[in-house]
Amino acid sequence: MSSTGSYKARQFNLSGLKGISDQTLEMHFKLYEGYVKETNNLTEKISEFIKDGNVDQEELPAYSELTRRLGFEYNGMVLHEYYFDNLQSGGGTGDPVQTSQFAKAAEASFGSYDIWKADFVGIGKMRGVGWAICYQNPSNGRLSNHWITLHETGNVAGFVPILVMDVWEHAFLLDYKPAERPKYIEAFFSNIAWNLVEDRLKKLTGVQSARA
Repeated sequence: MSSTGSYKARQFNLSGLKGISDQTLEMHFKLYEGYVKETNNLTEKISEFIKDGNVDQEELPAYSELTRRLGFEYNGMVLHEYYFDNLQSGGGTGDPVQTSQFAKAAEASFGSYDIWKADFVGIGKMRGVGWAICYQNPSNGRLSNHWITLHETGNVAGFVPILVMDVWEHAFLLDYKPAERPKYIEAFFSNIAWNLVEDRLKKLTGVQSARA
């Protein structure tokens, strides 16, 4: 990728979240900016290897390491954008209204929204660092929750992220002790921008309708 096609860190106005301090956000934004910077750096280095249309055998080890690292940095950038996007300044409603598209999709996939939430929260409480992500299968609209390790490990090919929760310790350690992750998860739910989550579902529903 040339410098003219480099990614730029986005700006997010999330001051005043419930239970997630501005200090945590400031640190988190800087971490995200680091992923953007490193994604650009690695892409430029890889471009140097392939500019002649060939990867020589002696170049392969270095090329391979850069490419593997790019998956980590790239997904770190993208998942943080999903995460920040599905939060809203001033806090949200906690849970979506029962008549919402998301609540209906959760009920159709899990039997009820409460069961979906229990599964999503349970995944978020799992030991280790990573992400809890609710995906939608574009082929049938079904929701499923997944644990994603190290940004790039565990993402389901072709599935669309609908709700993304960062459960790496940097997302909450300034506000909560490591053992208080459940309190952070409660705070996360109190700040969800359900209208944005609905938009992600609606866009996918529109694609499904067009294919019907």
